[in-house]
Order: sequence, then C-alpha cells, then structure tokens
Amino acid sequence: MNTGYSEIQSARRSRAEDKAMTAVFTGVGGFFLLLLFAFAGYILIGGLSGFRPELLSFTDDGIGNQFFNTVYLVFLSLLISVPVGVSAGIYMSEYAGNGKFLYCLRISIESLSSLPSIVIGLFGYLVFIQMTGMKWNLMAGALAVSVLSLPLITTTTEDAVRALPSAYREGSLALGSTHFQAISRVIVPSVVTRILTGVILAAGRGFGEAAALLYTAGQSTVINWKNMNITSATCPFNPFRPGETLALHIWGMRTEGSLNPDATRIANLSSAVLIVMVLSFTLLARYLGRKYEAGTEGSQV
Repeated sequence: MNTGYSEIQSARRSRAEDKAMTAVFTGVGGFFLLLLFAFAGYILIGGLSGFRPELLSFTDDGIGNQFFNTVYLVFLSLLISVPVGVSAGIYMSEYAGNGKFLYCLRISIESLSSLPSIVIGLFGYLVFIQMTGMKWNLMAGALAVSVLSLPLITTTTEDAVRALPSAYREGSLALGSTHFQAISRVIVPSVVTRILTGVILAAGRGFGEAAALLYTAGQSTVINWKNMNITSATCPFNPFRPGETLALHIWGMRTEGSLNPDATRIANLSSAVLIVMVLSFTLLARYLGRKYEAGTEGSQV
C-alpha cells in the first residue's frame, strides 16, 4: 500500500519537474527568439526609415558597389574554404585515426578558431599584401576570411561524418566499393545538410566581417560596370582590385565618413541590407540542401 502510494507521489513529482523544466527551457528559447526579432526589427526599421532609391544605386552615392563586393568576396572565400575545410574534416574522421597527430591537429584547429579576427587581418596583411608586394585587394580579403572559416567548416564536417551510423560505411564496403567511393558516394551525400550548416555559418561570418578586411580588402571601390576586362583595375570581377564591403562601409560611415550628411542614413541602410542578405542566403542554402537531400532519397520537393 505504502509502496504504491510512494510510486504515485514519485510519478507526480517527476511530471511536475518535467513541466517546470519544459517551461524554463521554453522561456529561455522564447527570450532569445524575441531578442533576435527585436534586434533585427530595430535595424530594419532604422534602415528603411530614411530610405531613398538612390542609396541603392551603383554610384558613389549608393551602396550597390559595396553590396556586390560583399557577395563577391564571400563567394571567393567559399571557393577556397569549402573544399579545403570539407577535405580536412573527412581526413580527420576517416583517415587520421585516433593518435597523437589527430590530437595535435584538433588543438591547432581550436587555437585557430579562437584567434581574434583583427589578428587574422594583420596576418593577411603581412602574408597576402606585404610578402606578395600587392596592394589591398578582394582576393587577399577572401583568403583572410577563409582562414577564419576553415576551423568551423572542418569541425562541422568531422562531427557530421563521425555521427553517421557505421552501417552506411559498412554497407557500402560490403557491396564492393573502395573507401574513397564509400566516402564520395555514400557518406558525404548523407551528411551534406549538416556540412551545409557549417558553410552557412562561415558565410555569415564572411558577410559581417570587418576587422580582417580592414587590412586586406581595403576601403576604396572604383568600378566601371561597362568594363568587363577582368585584368583591368576597374573591372567588377577582377579579384585583385580593392573592394570595400558593406561591413567596412558601415564602419567607415560611423568614423571618418561621419562628416557626410547622409552618413547615419547610409550606415543604417547598409546594416538593414546586410541582415536581409544573410537571411536570404541562409534560406536559399537551406532550401537547396533540403532539395538535394530529397533528391538523394528518391523523393520530390
């Protein structure tokens, strides 16, 4: 009798604790979600309140060139960091084993990920600018951003591959595939959505990076949209020309550019455009990832 009553009381306490903790965690999640909406809403309202169409033009009075520079620089950085980072993550999970070398490699990656972006910027300035004898350019900025992105993409890929059930790998090998074929045709397609998460986070950091680009990409933009000679210093697609991004433009408008009567309006609009850009990229990448995953499973989106 007492035993049954004790079990009932224990079950009631467990349910009460479960409800209480569920409410606490829901409240914490809701608080951060509300904070995110408030932060994004404040920036968007501030940016759109003083909006004028000419501020989006591809002229010295607009932010169109800075918008293009931001997208182009992130594109260049992903071309570098994604193949290297994904390859490094696959190596660490499939080939490196569990010895001292892997331990040292992880320590190095963790140390690299903890470096301040300003330090990476100084490193990029010394290596990609000074040692090469070049001036500030988008490629140097893309390389600096790639150094910042590599640890994130590498660790995300390694964790995704290690978390995959061993049956995927063993089933592929049992059917006669080589280790490389199992990786390229079974393992990587199965974890592509998780790898894409690391790529999205890396791209988001590239969109908003300023300190590392201050010493590498430069703060000037001279573009002639009628000039498609990629070797020309004014060609928009020349990766070895200086290019100010939106994040740098915001910093410039809030410092030495503050004498411009439209400085506050331009900085607010640039911030709003930057947020919309990151959100659009994230949604597009998620959509493409789900579509790819559905395609590999033989279903339709």
